Amino acid sequence: MPRIESSALACLALRCPRCHEGPLFTNPALSSNFARMHEHCPVCGQAFEPEPGFYWGAMYVSYAFSVAIFTLSGVLCYYVLGDPAVWVYVLTVAVASLALMPLVFRYSRAIMLYLFGGVRYNPNATHRTPANSSYQE
Repeated sequence: MPRIESSALACLALRCPRCHEGPLFTNPALSSNFARMHEHCPVCGQAFEPEPGFYWGAMYVSYAFSVAIFTLSGVLCYYVLGDPAVWVYVLTVAVASLALMPLVFRYSRAIMLYLFGGVRYNPNATHRTPANSSYQE
């Protein structure tokens, strides 16, 4: 995949914050292993977990996404269905939350890594070769 120059677009594409080429996750979002991340970037070797427990902070980002999903689905339900019964609101919010959970999980981690991971885009990031690879996958 060609290199993405914008960090915002690379975050949306779920790519490495250093080289903008390597994928953050090993499997597609709709697979049963949607949460599995690479330990290091397969292209440049950048570590994706800067310290143990780093992604606990992603819960706050996930909470913000959940509030947005709850609000948006509730407002849409009100305007589309014309103030239905409470159980319709609850069902709509629950289905929307469960359906979007893999994306919320992935983007919460990506935003956490981009904002607080201490890694900046380096257009000259060297590609990983067996000679400069110092970790085991």
